[in-house]
Amino acid sequence: MTDPVWAAIDAKRAIRTFADRPIDPAHLERILDAGRRSGSSKNRQRWDFIVIRDRSHLAELTAVGEWARHLAGAAAAVALVTPDPGGPDAHESIRFDLGQAAQNMMLAAWELGIGSVPATVYDFKVARELLGYPADHTCEYLLSFGYPADPSDFTRPKKAGGRRPLAEMVHEERW
Repeated sequence: MTDPVWAAIDAKRAIRTFADRPIDPAHLERILDAGRRSGSSKNRQRWDFIVIRDRSHLAELTAVGEWARHLAGAAAAVALVTPDPGGPDAHESIRFDLGQAAQNMMLAAWELGIGSVPATVYDFKVARELLGYPADHTCEYLLSFGYPADPSDFTRPKKAGGRRPLAEMVHEERW
């Protein structure tokens, strides 16, 4: 019996080069819903998603960080916005919850034949100007989504040495 969840986890690759093709609106809604459905500490759901599809806006967003160039070629991006984790009502679980939402979206996309990769925001001022979120919120990550320019990306083999062996990182009972 094939386990589709494990198959997606094991096969997923970062996709940074996208085909010039829009994402089916139903697929984008499913990706967003996967983020909405993710686990959340005390079910607080402290995230909002800003969807960006406009090509010129995607190109402008590359200015948020040195490694964000893939945003310009994406069919869509999702900005992950949360209350400021350094703010007065902050809790470290915000980042954990956001990671769960991002992973859900990226795995849902993979299942639909859509690639993705995160972009880390380094210039928060530019991100706020371009995305217009409230002053007590922040955006530390954006996710690029699109159909891969090279469809073989879905079947390419894993890179040798890409992950540490499990035996090197698992400790029983104590370190």
